[in-house]
Amino acid sequence: MGSMYTAVLFIRIENVASVQPVVAIKRTIFYRERAAGMYSALPYTFAQVAFNVPYILVQTLIYSVIVYAMIAFEWTVAKFFWTVFFMFFTLLYFTYYEMMAVGITPNHDIAAIVSSAFYVIWNLFAGFLIPRLRIPIWWRWLYWACPVAWTLYGMVVSQFGDLETPMEENGVTVKVFTEDYFGFKHSFLGAVAGAIIGFTVLFATIFAFSIKVLNFQRR
Repeated sequence: MGSMYTAVLFIRIENVASVQPVVAIKRTIFYRERAAGMYSALPYTFAQVAFNVPYILVQTLIYSVIVYAMIAFEWTVAKFFWTVFFMFFTLLYFTYYEMMAVGITPNHDIAAIVSSAFYVIWNLFAGFLIPRLRIPIWWRWLYWACPVAWTLYGMVVSQFGDLETPMEENGVTVKVFTEDYFGFKHSFLGAVAGAIIGFTVLFATIFAFSIKVLNFQRR
């Protein structure tokens, strides 16, 4: 689980450094081209969103093959597919989140500040530093609102949630341990996948709406 958490954390850092400045520059160009009547906001945002899909898919496949083999996960078609699925949509929603942050703020410097504030909360409530069952009940809603928590839930339960192998220390099976300690249930895997897709669509939609409605252009 630590390797999974580190991988997601690395993806976040890489996206912050590469996505926001580029999106901010493209938005400035978009203002000029929209004023010239070249195209409207929706085709622009659709192109921005669609452009990232094939690039991230190739990146995910290369990453998944290397890391999956190095960590020595179980080589089954289903488990490898789930790893690719969760890494692909995690890369997507991080990318779209950075695009959204730029879209709702005047420039990428302010976007970086806003993103960092949310990243602190996401790290705390991702379910790695503090498992969900140990988070106070009145703060647990932040766990369910954290996309990183859903990613870790899906990646852990898809790899270990169905293992009946007993653990050496106490004889409890891996499946029972993930349910009792982390609260991860293998039967919830489909809902987790749906939530990951939902976060991706949500961030992309807010980005499109912000580009269409907000205008930070200075004349």
